[in-house]
Amino acid sequence: MADFDDLLAANRTYADAFEIGGFDGIAHAGVAIVTCMDSRIDPLNMLGLRAGDAKIFRNPGGRVTDAALEALVLGVHLLNVNRILVVPHTRCAMASSTEQELHERVGQSAGQDVSWQRFNVVEDQLTALEEDIHRVRAHPLIPESVKIGGFVYDVDSGLLDQKF
Repeated sequence: MADFDDLLAANRTYADAFEIGGFDGIAHAGVAIVTCMDSRIDPLNMLGLRAGDAKIFRNPGGRVTDAALEALVLGVHLLNVNRILVVPHTRCAMASSTEQELHERVGQSAGQDVSWQRFNVVEDQLTALEEDIHRVRAHPLIPESVKIGGFVYDVDSGLLDQKF
């Protein structure tokens, strides 16, 4: 249990100043963000938002997967989402590695063959972003009234660049 003591201590400090108890769970700014799991990305702060303002879905590469689409549909219909941002980023391992390279690196770390594991690398980040934006716009449960934008986040400058 001691493995998490530092995090639990930080959580107690966080809870001492916790202000959103009883929150209704909707996206108060009407925003949903699909982005990468990369720890260099702080989705709320990069947009000037606070806890409770947005729904955030993260995965390797920031792709619009089936699970991301499920989250977006729920966000639009149940959680006040009316703007969707899809945000991959610069220097992403998923866009700068091949499937084979990731198999080798993970296999070496795991000490076993991982060729069965799919990692969904991104060969062309802008093409993938365009496909993801189209996938959201074409979804029958995402109304045309929802604004959808594709951006690339620069992990070195903190800036977003709108591409779509």
